[in-house]
Amino acid sequence: MAAYCSKFFKIGSCDGQKVVDGEVMPLVLEPADPENKDIESLVEALGNNKEWFDQMITKNSAVLLRGFGVENAVDFNDVVESCDWEDIRYVGPAPRTHIHKRIWTANEGPLSEFIYYHHEMVLIKEFPKKVILFCEIPPPEGGETPFVPSFKVTEKMLKEFPEEVEEIEKRGLMYSFSAPTRNTTASMRGRGWEDAFATSDKQEAERRANALGMEIEWLADGGAKTILRPRALTRVFEGRNGRRMWFNTVVGMHGKEQSSATMADGTELPLKFVKRCEEIIEEESIQFKWQKGDVAFFDNWALLHGRRPSLPPRKVLVATCK
Repeated sequence: MAAYCSKFFKIGSCDGQKVVDGEVMPLVLEPADPENKDIESLVEALGNNKEWFDQMITKNSAVLLRGFGVENAVDFNDVVESCDWEDIRYVGPAPRTHIHKRIWTANEGPLSEFIYYHHEMVLIKEFPKKVILFCEIPPPEGGETPFVPSFKVTEKMLKEFPEEVEEIEKRGLMYSFSAPTRNTTASMRGRGWEDAFATSDKQEAERRANALGMEIEWLADGGAKTILRPRALTRVFEGRNGRRMWFNTVVGMHGKEQSSATMADGTELPLKFVKRCEEIIEEESIQFKWQKGDVAFFDNWALLHGRRPSLPPRKVLVATCK
């Protein structure tokens, strides 16, 4: 680590860490001096070392700050803003509540449900480069935020299904998703189209959906069915060692009550392909137990992430950045 950074941060460890291609995930950073762990010092250290910290996130894909006395949404927002990354508005099906400035609740769907692995806003034209999570109230049991190095999924799928991967990549994917009119927390995908598109006018919603690369079909109950096509199966991003990321949400949307995933022309995906992909993603998953005050930085270009079921209470807040 850089000299100044090594004076403020020390490398720690956590249960569940893995070494992937020589890099520890997540990289855990703790206070080097137990007497110098206040939020003001953390914000100053991050602000003075933006380039270094950004490099650590890209290099390790996940960085966990632990033990720095981050207490609430105001503190968390100060941490986020110290990094000087531009905000990006969330677009997606998760019900969320604005808390403070750039800070929102994470998915407010039932804690009993597993939120499947995904790259944040993977289907939208503009998606975050970073997802930042803060644990204000750790759950008594479960509730981890597991993540997966996306390129490892591609590697295994190419090894086991080389022809299918390239065929689907060539033809592209199509997704559909049905949303209610208004928000409901009865489902992890309970965000209403009025909130998602910030309007109750259907024509304006269609215009905004089109700008995001979506089509809309209106349902008899007032809800909306969004259609997204064509979408890629994998992506390669600059600065990620040429790794081919599994940048899709096939498993999460295939054959579900509210959603579907097929090839772009409507051809069904091979069930064996989808099921094995689901197994591989779980095999490659990494997770740690949340502690109060933890702040996790995820490289959204490189990681899929999800949420394990948990007992209440659990309060995790989120910010998304370009």
